[in-house]
Amino acid sequence: MLTIFALASGRSGTHFLYQLLRRNAVNCVCRHETYSWSNPSMFGRPIYDFAVGDLDAVRGQVALKARWIARQRSAAYAETSHALLKSWFELASEFFPDLRLVHLVRDVLHVAKSEANREELCHRWHIPFRYAKGGDGSRFFRWALTGREPIFGSFDGKSLTRFQWYVLQWIEIENRAMRMLDRFSLHDRCLTLRSPDDLNDPGQVRRLFDFLGVPVASSTPVIDGFKNATPWVRTVVTDDDRRQASEVIARLPAEHLAIFRRPPYSSWSWAALLRGDGA
Repeated sequence: MLTIFALASGRSGTHFLYQLLRRNAVNCVCRHETYSWSNPSMFGRPIYDFAVGDLDAVRGQVALKARWIARQRSAAYAETSHALLKSWFELASEFFPDLRLVHLVRDVLHVAKSEANREELCHRWHIPFRYAKGGDGSRFFRWALTGREPIFGSFDGKSLTRFQWYVLQWIEIENRAMRMLDRFSLHDRCLTLRSPDDLNDPGQVRRLFDFLGVPVASSTPVIDGFKNATPWVRTVVTDDDRRQASEVIARLPAEHLAIFRRPPYSSWSWAALLRGDGA
């Protein structure tokens, strides 16, 4: 069975990608975020387990997912969750040797602002189960990294706004994407799309389905669906946000920023802030 997964941060268009696949693909089981015992979401505890190096615990959860997917009666399975790069990217090729990947990249500042807005709303609404627990009893936001990851080590004892924290998370996630593609020689199995522009471009959506090799219902793609915007909150990046982002980026060791001088990031003007070329 052809298996398709997303390489992405949250708030990068993963839900809309799911809608595109669900509305256009034929004989393909499509899921966004999975929350069941038999098809684990890979959010929450697996993120902690990966952060502390307990790959055996993560592997057990991925094995459950692989068994559930294998039981589906379809030619393809697509899952657009942003959990892959948070908890199990190092195991994906082990369980899904023929996988295909869609790398969704949205401007770091818009992602970080949108993620901070979404988390604030979850707390304001007291969303159940929004916290997960690590093996040491520590709590973290279920859909985010734990803060134990090495990139945050440069900021021990330093106060970060939640926006700055999500800037760092985005940088870590993109580094993981490149590490996965390099380590497992998956560049030729990965299509990079700019979000949201490419997801709304009929030509790019046709290119997506051609790349994945998934049959479609029509040569004219249906570009429609719920885009999962944060209710009543617009994502507006301010001058103060840009200043905050510049502060944390300037304090990062160079190895965290090296990827932004190579494709696909090197051709994008908004990534100049990450390359040290200016805001």
